[in-house]
Amino acid sequence: MMHTHIRTILCRLACFTLVVICSTAYTNEQCGDKGVWIQILGAGGEELNDNQASSSYLVWLNNEARVLIDTGPGSSVGFDKSGANFESLDAIVYTQLRADHSSDLPAYILGSYGLSRSEPLTIFGPDKGQTNYPGTIEFIQRLIGPNGAYPKLADSLTYKSMSGYKIRPREVPSTGSRVWSRFGTENLRLSSIPVGHSDFPTVAWRVDIDGFSIVFTGDFNNQKNQIAKFAKNTDALVVTHAIPEVSRGTLRNSYVLPSQIGRIAKQANARMVVLGHRTNRTKGRESQSRSSIEGHYTDDIIFADDLECWGL
Repeated sequence: MMHTHIRTILCRLACFTLVVICSTAYTNEQCGDKGVWIQILGAGGEELNDNQASSSYLVWLNNEARVLIDTGPGSSVGFDKSGANFESLDAIVYTQLRADHSSDLPAYILGSYGLSRSEPLTIFGPDKGQTNYPGTIEFIQRLIGPNGAYPKLADSLTYKSMSGYKIRPREVPSTGSRVWSRFGTENLRLSSIPVGHSDFPTVAWRVDIDGFSIVFTGDFNNQKNQIAKFAKNTDALVVTHAIPEVSRGTLRNSYVLPSQIGRIAKQANARMVVLGHRTNRTKGRESQSRSSIEGHYTDDIIFADDLECWGL
């Protein structure tokens, strides 16, 4: 009986220790109270079997969430887990409007009802360019406009919004080579530039915040060769890592290879590279991808996972 009692006590102590260790590990993934941090809300792609939310990132400054980049499926759950306050966001920006980058937007809007936000929220994204795809303003109207998929959210586009704030959709150019930069606050400036991603309107974003910079490339094929200059001397280059080095054909028309990521990071003199939008095509090939990148770039390389947070 005594031996059984001792085993029971030891088992309970072991379980308690495991809970503490797991809790500590989870806490360590959260962002620090001071400075600029990048949190990954969704590190995956469009696949249902990759065990990650789809593309989404959060930029923090001094323990306040300031910019949300893309709202891929599952990212709103990550936002909740992150402890971020929707009220502190200065803007939501989109690299593109495909479902794997945008489909959680209604969840964010509906979920913000009942919060204390009163300031208008600007949502930036690409215009339609020369394509038949909708630009950001039309996209949001189709989604939450009076005749959209979620018409009960339509009042959020007006000053009579039940949510307490108004959504202001704005478009940035998705064609050409000029940098757009028309939004800023005391500590923040947003810039964008068109990038090539098959035939879909896509832009990259640069977030300059409190003396640091982060570039989010979104999905791109680098045929325009513009990212290196746009990201010059950035503190963090957050890049889509959707295809392995051996990829050929149509995938090459949409995404950069790991070796190209290395060249771009070196030319940009980026302080670190964060590989997001990780797909099943690249998982399990991390060592090969790292080797291809390090053939050109030898600073910090991070393979992103959901809810990780990286300080600048």
